[in-house]
Amino acid sequence: MENFTFQNATKIIFGKGTESETGKETALLGRKALLHYSGKSIRASGLYDRVCASLKAAGVEIVELAGVKPNPRLSLVREGIRICREKKVEVILAVGGGSVIDSAKGIAIGVPYEGDVWDFYMKKATASVSLPVGVVLTIPAAGSEASNGSVVTNEDGMYKKDAGGECLRPKFAIMNPELTFTLPPYQTACGAADIMAHVMERYFTQVPAVAFTDRLCESTLKTIIEAAPVALATPGTTMRAPRSCGRAR
Repeated sequence: MENFTFQNATKIIFGKGTESETGKETALLGRKALLHYSGKSIRASGLYDRVCASLKAAGVEIVELAGVKPNPRLSLVREGIRICREKKVEVILAVGGGSVIDSAKGIAIGVPYEGDVWDFYMKKATASVSLPVGVVLTIPAAGSEASNGSVVTNEDGMYKKDAGGECLRPKFAIMNPELTFTLPPYQTACGAADIMAHVMERYFTQVPAVAFTDRLCESTLKTIIEAAPVALATPGTTMRAPRSCGRAR
């Protein structure tokens, strides 16, 4: 037996149209928010307008920082830290996938820190305090919306490093599956592969007698194997559980 402590303080808000609750949830954390996102996709889908309308209706002032790339860059994290300090931002709202969320977490721990934020990723400092982070998720993949970790790439040498700490765990995560319907097939496939990779990391261990967690991992993997082709072929289709799952009739 191995001792462990499990904690997940992230509030999950799941379902259709839940992005309309962004302003209400953000306002509980602060009245000036850094809206952090990638680029054109959330504008093209209309999500940007809906999120901004929700924030304004809740009385939250918006400061923007776009430009997050896959494998988020340290330079943008540093820019976000500068903006947050200058504008006295109180909360960071990440609208996007794992890269946007990881970048937002890096900014969040960097703002109150007197040194260089890269210290956290090089294990020269421990993350114990940060600005609060909220999430509107658009890509199902790594689970960054509820994790206590962040991965950032330093362009000077292209070193990809991670930082961790309970303070990095988002305060809330809004998850509307409809926001994934417009994803390009490649992004949907990458998300499915990412989920499977992370589950396998927990499955293929040398820890004995973990039958319950093994079954959870196997069920997750089987579901992705069945659901991913459906999501790729017909986005928005609801998969029904097979009769063999033993559902009550």
